[in-house]
Amino acid sequence: MSGTAIIHDATLTPTKLELLAGWLPKQPWFAGRADDLERVAGYRFVDPDGEVGIDTLLVRSAGVTYQVPLTYRSEPLAEAADHLIGTMEHSELGTRYTYDALGDPVYTVELLRVIHEGDTEAELSRGEKTMTVLGSGVVPVSNAAGEMMRVIRVLDGAHVPTNRPPLGTLTGYWTDADGEQEQTLVILR
Repeated sequence: MSGTAIIHDATLTPTKLELLAGWLPKQPWFAGRADDLERVAGYRFVDPDGEVGIDTLLVRSAGVTYQVPLTYRSEPLAEAADHLIGTMEHSELGTRYTYDALGDPVYTVELLRVIHEGDTEAELSRGEKTMTVLGSGVVPVSNAAGEMMRVIRVLDGAHVPTNRPPLGTLTGYWTDADGEQEQTLVILR
């Protein structure tokens, strides 16, 4: 297990969905509409240093589910300026700089660890989990020159490459209006 994520009883201004409504329509992989975003599920990881919030939302728009990994920081991350989604005011923690987590090294390191170790999402200090994830585990390969990771953004089953077997995966499980779901969320090659 990836530790326990501390969930505050807090107000966010703007909300996560409001922040995403301004950002998602600008993304080339998003074909939905900002005015019909709904949260489907989500999972969290924990930064071992306790500094960065790591949260992945599954949102639906126009009948398609999208995976949106986010990180939250108390200070701007200069090397991820291109990945800044915006800021939120958190009633307990103050200003939170919200990033597309693919540009945040804390997310990348923790995601790779979860996949490599066959780990799961974090427990929550309060509230109920809306989904679970499971890393496949990775057997070390002595001749591996490097690993490439692909986060699947559009969860429609058609965006998972099948041209060669992956080195590892992160699989998600949740229930939505269409029933029980199982999807590959991340592929490691």
